[in-house]
Amino acid sequence: MPDRSHLSWPFFEPRHRELADKLQRWCETKLPEPSGDLDEDCRGLVSELGSAGFLKLCVADAKHRPDVRSLAIARETLAHHSALADFAFAMQGLGSGAISLFGTVEQKREWLPKVASGEGVAAFAMTEPECGSDAANIQTSAMKDGSEWVLVGEKTYISNGGIADFYVTFARTGEGEGARGLSAFIVPASSVEVVERIDVIAPHPLARLKYDNVRIPADAIIGEPGEGFRIAMETLNLFRVTVGAAALGFARRALDEALGWATKRRLGNATLADNAVTQEKLADMALAVDASALLIYRAAWQQDVGGTDNRRAAAMAKLNATESAQKVIDSAVQMHGGAGVTRGVKVEELYRDVRALRIYEGASEVQRQIIAKDLLKGATA
Repeated sequence: MPDRSHLSWPFFEPRHRELADKLQRWCETKLPEPSGDLDEDCRGLVSELGSAGFLKLCVADAKHRPDVRSLAIARETLAHHSALADFAFAMQGLGSGAISLFGTVEQKREWLPKVASGEGVAAFAMTEPECGSDAANIQTSAMKDGSEWVLVGEKTYISNGGIADFYVTFARTGEGEGARGLSAFIVPASSVEVVERIDVIAPHPLARLKYDNVRIPADAIIGEPGEGFRIAMETLNLFRVTVGAAALGFARRALDEALGWATKRRLGNATLADNAVTQEKLADMALAVDASALLIYRAAWQQDVGGTDNRRAAAMAKLNATESAQKVIDSAVQMHGGAGVTRGVKVEELYRDVRALRIYEGASEVQRQIIAKDLLKGATA
């Protein structure tokens, strides 16, 4: 069982500790075994997480935004056990986040119950073949035609691509130049063509999509025309800290695996754990895990209680956690020797999982820019 002493920290309320207990029990007793069919496994995880009530954490209710501490606890716990389970949970939140934060009452009523129950699989469609996730250069367009919007363009590296029931899609509507001319739309999957499925080192559903004169009702727009960039950034900001929480889950699992290996691996008349170099590595790994946890749950607490601009705290938490997790996992792989790069060994799986998390959940350079800009703003105030 992973170390859970951090749950006694003052960032948490009793309900958070109860959630952690419930999630841990579910992971130990209910987490489905992989079948080998990636799409079915992911859909199955969404369904099971919905049935267990955990996906309700991902969506806003009538009065409150999603609780970031709960999201972070969920992602850390799920990632500790299964990267795909964490992915399934996280994408339900990210894919529906724009609706939770900015949707109309009707949009929320139509889509959020499906997301929360696991009946509807959500996706966030921003990245494009020519510009990546650079919102200022998005080429997909949406034009008003009577009572409909008509979308034309392509998206790529879209998580849940091919299995989603709807895509929150960002397209250019022309209210201004660059990022100012974007809007957000709810596009049913039946209207979108899956052109290509993409295979990556940490397997999860991923695809290139084509919007070929896709027609959607006028009320499928989220917010007002031209608000797409703000909607996207607010959605990403809500879940930024939780990316670090997932990385923390991977790191904590790597530390657990390293401890188990070191105490059992024989070196002559001693064990690997008796070696001073091994002990130094384990100490550094534990230090990195606790430092990440402190930054993550401080930032999550700040986001929940409000009253402060926590972008810097969130960026610091995500940056430190993802980079530290890579180092912790590297150490665990090295400690395992040849076994550490052998398929089927958990630390080898973690090595692939954390690399994908760092790439697809936002570059470290972006987090550094957020931190630096906030520091400079304070210095010149």
